[in-house]
Amino acid sequence: MNLVELAQRIKNHRIDQRLTLDQVASRTGLTRSWWSKVENFRITPSLQSLGQIAAALGVSVSDLVEGLDRKPQMAVIRKSERKVVERNPETSDILYESLAHVRPDRAMDPFLLTVPAGGQRKDALGHEGEEFLLVLSGKVQLEYNNEMLELEEGDSLYFDATTPHRLVNPFSTDTRVLCVFYSGRQASE
Repeated sequence: MNLVELAQRIKNHRIDQRLTLDQVASRTGLTRSWWSKVENFRITPSLQSLGQIAAALGVSVSDLVEGLDRKPQMAVIRKSERKVVERNPETSDILYESLAHVRPDRAMDPFLLTVPAGGQRKDALGHEGEEFLLVLSGKVQLEYNNEMLELEEGDSLYFDATTPHRLVNPFSTDTRVLCVFYSGRQASE
């Protein structure tokens, strides 16, 4: 199941109804922080929680998950069709554009990242799987296991993503990075 798309659907339903995180949290008894993590695909809701989410948003669970298991043989995403994946602005000012959001059940999740001048993710975090980075323009630093590595345009890096890491741009221009997450299993997170 395409979990990134599920997170976006949940957030879109909430925003379409002009509900705040606090309002949906009070409707379900689930915390604001938990809702934020679900919407930013940091955690995946259980089936029971998905039922609570659907009820709070006034939709059915089937509305939330419909079509998430379809897997077209090829997925073409035009530049104008890229989907910005909202992350928590309190922890990161990096813009994530999904480059494969129309294909559910993918083992890889490619993103175009724009790291603004002076931007960064607040904390180094690890996650399941592996990651590939290619610097398309600008320069950026990768903090990996408490060490800093500077990458320039054209440099690439492939690494074990379970080790805490983060991108930092201390430079005066924005940086664009192709980032591919690989979880090693079907379904993106």
